[in-house]
Order: sequence, then C-alpha cells, then structure tokens
Amino acid sequence: MFDFTKLSNAVIEGDNEQVQVYVKEAIDAKVDPLTIINEGLIGGMNVVGQRFKVNDMFVPEVLMSARSMNAGIELVKPFLAGGEMSNKGTVIIGTVKGDLHDIGKSLVGMMLECSGFKVIDLGVDISPEEFMAAIKENDGKILALSALLTTTMLSMKSTIDVCVEQGMRDKVKVIIGGAPISQEFSDQIGADGYAGDAAAAVELVTKLLKDNEMVAR
Repeated sequence: MFDFTKLSNAVIEGDNEQVQVYVKEAIDAKVDPLTIINEGLIGGMNVVGQRFKVNDMFVPEVLMSARSMNAGIELVKPFLAGGEMSNKGTVIIGTVKGDLHDIGKSLVGMMLECSGFKVIDLGVDISPEEFMAAIKENDGKILALSALLTTTMLSMKSTIDVCVEQGMRDKVKVIIGGAPISQEFSDQIGADGYAGDAAAAVELVTKLLKDNEMVAR
C-alpha cells in the first residue's frame, strides 16, 4: 500500500519538489492515477482548506499548497484515461469590470479546481458581455464574480442584469465575493449567494449545484 500521508503533507507544506518525488513514486508503484489525485493531492488540499477556514493558514501558504498540488496533477495527467478527472460542474470566474484585483479570485478558482470543478478563469476587468459569452461557450453552471473595490460592486449588479436580459439567469447560479461584499448586498442585487472566503465559496458552489440537481429531478 502506498503511503499517501507523506504526499498530502508535502502538499500542505507547499513543497513542489517533494510532491513531484512522491507522485513519481506512486506512479512507479502503479497506483491508480485518480487515487493519487484524490487521496494524496486533493486529500492534502482539503486539510489546507480547513486550516485556512480557521485562520491556521493564510493566503500565501494556501497559494503555495495549490501550486504544489497542481505540479503533482500535471505529472499524473498523462496517465489518466481521456477526461477521467471528475468534473462536478463548470464554474466561470472573474473580477468584474473596472477592478484589477485577482489574488482572492485566483485562490477561489484554485480551491474549486482542487475540489473537482472545472474552472474557467477569465481574469480581471471583465465586462458583463464577456461573462455571458463564457457561460454559453463552456456550459457554465456557476458564475462567480469578484470585486475588491466599493466602486466596482455595482458592476456585479450590471452583470446579473445582463444575465437576465439575455434570458440566461435561470440557467446559471451567480455567487459573489470580495472584501466589501456582504450577504445583504448579495440579496440586494439578486445573486444566489455570497462567500466570505475561498473555503466558503467551495461549500456554496457544491450546495447550489446539489440543489440544482434536486430541482432537475
């Protein structure tokens, strides 16, 4: 039996080199590629997510862990049968028009990827029309909007308004986040939810997609 603890710990510590060493060991030992990802790499990131939530880890450390996990996944990818990595749903994420902040958004994107979602990160300063085009092109189920400036908060409302105008609002769940954002603001502009940090965003996306499945049934 391969010991996944050392691989998970290397991810938690953000140690790229050790992660790659242990992933290669697992591949050489003929461990199932998906098991390497789920037990070792995502297993480590799950711990990171929990520690981040209780302020036991901070953004720079989480980013290091996420990068080391991605380094491990890149090594495993060639051994996966086509498209075998789980995709729980596609999330379109970006920072709204007029705002150039991206650390929080990138962190949310990484944590969602770690949790098995497909993430299309559009970057910063994204117009409502660009968000809509990405939803259509990628069959996005969740639209995640980020803003760090109070002056760009209203761009979130504009994006939701365009979503309604284009008849897409019932096809996609909209979540928002960023330093000045609150649940109250989320309710005011008609978003489906607000997440205060990356771990909360993963929980919210998981819940919204689960609720969607229930309705579809």
